[in-house]
Amino acid sequence: MYENMEMRAVFGQCMESLMRSDENVCMIDADLAKANGTHGLREKFPGRCFDVGVAEANMAGVGAGLASYGFTPFISSFTAFASRRICDQVAVSIAYAGLNVKIVGADPGIAAALNGGTHMSFEDVAIMRSIPRMVVVEPADSVQLAAALPVIARHEAPAYLRLFRWVPQPVYGDGYVFDLFRADTIRAGSDVAIAASGIMVGQALLAAEELAGRGVSASVVNVHTIKPLDRKTVLAAARCAGCIVTCENHNIMGGLYSAVSEALAGENPLPVEAVGVRDQFGEVGPISYLMERYGLTAREIVRACDKAMSRK
Repeated sequence: MYENMEMRAVFGQCMESLMRSDENVCMIDADLAKANGTHGLREKFPGRCFDVGVAEANMAGVGAGLASYGFTPFISSFTAFASRRICDQVAVSIAYAGLNVKIVGADPGIAAALNGGTHMSFEDVAIMRSIPRMVVVEPADSVQLAAALPVIARHEAPAYLRLFRWVPQPVYGDGYVFDLFRADTIRAGSDVAIAASGIMVGQALLAAEELAGRGVSASVVNVHTIKPLDRKTVLAAARCAGCIVTCENHNIMGGLYSAVSEALAGENPLPVEAVGVRDQFGEVGPISYLMERYGLTAREIVRACDKAMSRK
């Protein structure tokens, strides 16, 4: 049903369904409702949709206020504004207070594309991972997003959702069931493990196919929830293969690579390689160019797998 749909359109449709089924769910935007797919909700739920304008810190405060009265607010803006700009409000007004606010950051990493470097957040996962009580989720495709939203809405804790707005490479089909705290092993393998999140899951699957053509058996684990990390699934894949490669549309410092490395260091040190942004700011360009520019391609994943296997 949701395959080949823009993820922002799926987000808007699923929010409508959530708001129809639960009168406590609210939508708060910061002047980007049209861009993020939620503008149509205003006519259907005028008493539960709010636009605070270009005032993202206020958006977080309004969300915290609504949550304190028992509502389940979703607050939404571009990723840079939903993480960097409002970090203190998220940490103090939402997380410290233990309030049930869902934060949606659209256009994560290179998805900011032509909006350029100032809108390109490669550090949002690191920011949110560092805040106590925060759950951090990044769906791989539209089907997973649709399955994840009701689960996230029901979970009584602050959560941060990275939302790729465009049509992603399909990963899942109809009938998929989402488990917030369990990573998905999409492909089994014994020579190298690949742990990926978001749009990098599709690239990981392409890399696994290329490796299979060479006789290399690669597992692919979709780590859709980066915090708390499903250590059991990730460590099992790494132990089976004897090495692991992480893939993320994010800075390798503070994101998935860091989370996996922390788990391995504490329980089972073994070779780990990273595919991701390496301590750089973003720049203007189409997504296809930016994937090459920052090494976020299946080709780079294959190279990282070769390096990881050589270190076993």
